[in-house]
Amino acid sequence: MSSSKTYGVTGPISVAKPSTQDVQFNDLLIAELKASGSFESEQATKKRVEVLSLFQKMVQDFVYTVSKNKNMSDGMAKDAGGKIFTFGSYRLGVYGPGSDIDTLVVVPKHVSRDDFFDVFEKILRKRPELEEIAAVTDAFVPIIKVVFSGISIDVIFAKLNVPKVPIDMTLDDKNLLKNIDEKDMRSLNGTRVTDEILQLVPKPTTFKHALRCIKMWAQQRAVYGNVFGFPGGVAWAMLVARICQLFPNAVSAVIVEKFFTIYTKWEWPQPVLLKPIEDGPLQVRVWNPRLYQNDRQHRMPVITPAYPSMCATHNITQSTQKVIAKELQRGAEITAQINKGEKTWANLMERHTFFHDYKFYLCIVAGTVGSDEDHLKWSGMIESKVRLFIQKLELTEGISIAHPYVKDFSNEYVLEEGCDVASILNAYGTLGGEEYLLKLKRAQDVSAEESKPCKVFRLTKLYIGLDISLLKSEHGGTRKLDIQFACLEFYNLCKNWPSFEESMYSILIKNVKLLDLPNDVYVEGETRPSKSSKKRKKLLGDAIPKRPKSLH
Repeated sequence: MSSSKTYGVTGPISVAKPSTQDVQFNDLLIAELKASGSFESEQATKKRVEVLSLFQKMVQDFVYTVSKNKNMSDGMAKDAGGKIFTFGSYRLGVYGPGSDIDTLVVVPKHVSRDDFFDVFEKILRKRPELEEIAAVTDAFVPIIKVVFSGISIDVIFAKLNVPKVPIDMTLDDKNLLKNIDEKDMRSLNGTRVTDEILQLVPKPTTFKHALRCIKMWAQQRAVYGNVFGFPGGVAWAMLVARICQLFPNAVSAVIVEKFFTIYTKWEWPQPVLLKPIEDGPLQVRVWNPRLYQNDRQHRMPVITPAYPSMCATHNITQSTQKVIAKELQRGAEITAQINKGEKTWANLMERHTFFHDYKFYLCIVAGTVGSDEDHLKWSGMIESKVRLFIQKLELTEGISIAHPYVKDFSNEYVLEEGCDVASILNAYGTLGGEEYLLKLKRAQDVSAEESKPCKVFRLTKLYIGLDISLLKSEHGGTRKLDIQFACLEFYNLCKNWPSFEESMYSILIKNVKLLDLPNDVYVEGETRPSKSSKKRKKLLGDAIPKRPKSLH
């Protein structure tokens, strides 16, 4: 690739070739990535290719079936085509063992989204390789989530205003976006953005290794997850890609070091751009803080390169920005020490300390008396609203940071006679409740040989760490924290979900002290904090309202 080509919206900071020390620095990084299991085996990758090939066939069968149902001739139905595209970590080539595959089903204009959630879902359900499936029709981007031959696959849908979708079609032509709805455009954006990122970096292999490192770091430090207000995979990819543009000849390890150095000093909300924002053939909104109030509120804007440009980090809140900034500073300090030989790449990847960092936590418990599919929809909906809850908490006097944890904890219990849903809900998520829960039958422990069907209560808990700074009251005592309004709004938001049923779904918000966290939030190698403090008073008191009866 020509070294004279300029990438990005500015010229490079340095075009220096790697030194001998840089190469050694890089070799250590690659060795650490391999040792930590970042790379998937050749056999596992081959299996992914085979599954995607099968999906391509199923997509063509889907389009053919719908075409025939709409009275098209056999020849026209076969010519209508249909194609599956990938995006995200798989398309970028930075997937690892257990990574899911983000896929996009593209169909011609006579195939509808209703057909996707009806005909295509039925085709999936008939396959013997299917292990799990859940359709989420009311999501921002409607999706079918499946586990297929042991591989998690997220499938989204887009309809183009064309009579057929041949197997050699690409999505780089902006005119393909004409006369399609907003949901289709959002779906297409994932693949179009991923493809553009790969074209906008000087050395794709360097970019991929650096991104592997940053993704692993972000996951280990629990700052990875768009739904919770942290950058998602595509945002971290764009942030790494911009550093690659600024240092086009650098090795991956230097890119990682510069990543932390530059983003600790970045003057947010100055946006990160991989290329100038483009106009296009559509009357659609393109990210522009000069025109749009909402765009001015983005705290750490990272802008997608594909038309129409959007902000990939619009979910970042005041609290999550503080957490990200702290982790970037830690990364800058450790990479500087690695370069001096004082620390290793393993030090950068050390696991987060979220469950040691705060004196108080909120625990959101979502419960479902129903199928696994029902619970996935309910808990997924609640998870998608946590960011809005965080924003309400941030407005509460006395809360400096409301820090959401990026993973959930789930379990399920058999509802035997006399077993109380409310008691399980109250016990779940706290240390004090573990003794009660241990007496209950876990659904997975019930023998498959038991012919008697059992009623199962499925639970998921999510944690929010609270950094509380309360001033003394006029009477000398410490003020109590009042989060009733934020909690009630969150309850109501969840309760107003169109599919909500009182008999099936429940939700509870609990305050949990540092020492009361249950064992399942600690992984192997972690120890429960043991120091007590008189300062750990029950500041939350009765500030968390009781659930409305309809939510019990």
